[in-house]
Amino acid sequence: MLEWILVLTCIFILFLYIRISRPKNFPPGPRPVPFFGNLLQLNMANPLKDFKRLENRYGKVYSLYIGSRPTVVLNGFEVIKEALVTKAVEFAGRPQDLMVNHVMEGGGVIVVDYGPTWKEHRRFALMTLRNFGLGKQTMEERILGEISHIVDKLNKAVGSSINPQTMFHNAASNIICLVLFGARFDYDDEFLKRFIEIYTENAKITNGPWAMIYDALPMVRSLPLPFKKAFTNGTKVKQMSSNLINEHKKTRVLGEPRDIIDCYLDELDKRGDDGSSFCEDRLKWFILDLHFAGTDTTSNTLLTGFLYLMNHPEVQARCQQEIDEVLEGKDQASFEDRHNMPYTQAVIHEIQRVANTVPLSVFHCTTKDTELMGYNIPKGTIVIPNLSSVLNEEGQWKFPHEFNPANFLNDEDQFVKPEAFMPFSTGSRVCLGEGLARMELFLVLVTLLRRFQFVWPEDAGEPDYTPVFGATLTPRPYRMHIRHREPAK
Repeated sequence: MLEWILVLTCIFILFLYIRISRPKNFPPGPRPVPFFGNLLQLNMANPLKDFKRLENRYGKVYSLYIGSRPTVVLNGFEVIKEALVTKAVEFAGRPQDLMVNHVMEGGGVIVVDYGPTWKEHRRFALMTLRNFGLGKQTMEERILGEISHIVDKLNKAVGSSINPQTMFHNAASNIICLVLFGARFDYDDEFLKRFIEIYTENAKITNGPWAMIYDALPMVRSLPLPFKKAFTNGTKVKQMSSNLINEHKKTRVLGEPRDIIDCYLDELDKRGDDGSSFCEDRLKWFILDLHFAGTDTTSNTLLTGFLYLMNHPEVQARCQQEIDEVLEGKDQASFEDRHNMPYTQAVIHEIQRVANTVPLSVFHCTTKDTELMGYNIPKGTIVIPNLSSVLNEEGQWKFPHEFNPANFLNDEDQFVKPEAFMPFSTGSRVCLGEGLARMELFLVLVTLLRRFQFVWPEDAGEPDYTPVFGATLTPRPYRMHIRHREPAK
């Protein structure tokens, strides 16, 4: 009997090996093992170093298996541009059987698969954001209004040290809340604190080790393991979203939208039963999707920025000199002022480069059988654009492995943006909120650097630039000392 069990076990393992063998002319990569694929060969807490190691061994295009699912990792500017720009449609899909999809119940706009639903909602999002002032003075006014609350908080902290993490998360959240919900919240408001707490936690869970286990091993999904917390959080924020929508229904005036929720409800009324993908249940995830995209990336980029500025005081001082010269006689900055601030522009872009906030982008999926760099990639293959490999790629940057604004300055000290700068990804799936994020980063940094000096606390020890891995990279908690400054005359 024991012999038969051993024989059957061997046959079963052999079957699994055959089942997950690579398709013909598929990109090379480490050999997967049954059930786990290549999961056990990665540091699940932070696989970025493993991705670099595998790139060095197998090349710019290599493959991994998430469980039994084939996955292709793209590295380097030329490869990612070829896939996401030149062959945008072939690589525009989103994998649909991952934990993040299940938590969001297939809703939103970021993780929705390529097709009519995504096209309708992306077009609607871009149009509505533009109508509510994206790229216009009205959006500037919203951002500057929120910055005034940061200034108030910092004024109270002059002469002391603070942890800026919550402050920047609250501010970024409020800016997108004004567009989505037509309201801002006090920084101590329970709704705002709960919203950010849930999003921050889920950002870590959905790109952490338990999410990898969930994605690789479907048989464990019903077990009471730590990834269940993400689903509990998802239910909570969906209910919070539903409450906001119900409040809007009671007070809105048809044809006079105050925010994106009103616009979507107007769209529902206009469309009726036309068979489109617009529906109230999708609206709940749509606004949550945009809120997350507009909060976590911007706040973490700001946190990274001030971490580096404090520890590169010469960069901070040169920015302040340029800001003082350009804004002399003006009460506040305008987004248009960026054209006269080449060095400050270079610093902001260098902050985004080293922040590497979304290192693995959002996973893509092939929409048809395709070919890339001589390899065959079947339809439905998960594709991971490793943006880290572009943002610090040798040959693309003057100083790829250090913080240096010269990466964005030419020989005449004028601002230049290399094509390899793609922190928002690229192609048809480029980040919806890129324009808003660029405006926020410029106005926040310029306004604060004009008024304050930020100093690394004497008792803080050496700065730790190693971020915490998740759906977004988050700087480790730190404190910053605040000093008041008067603009130079």
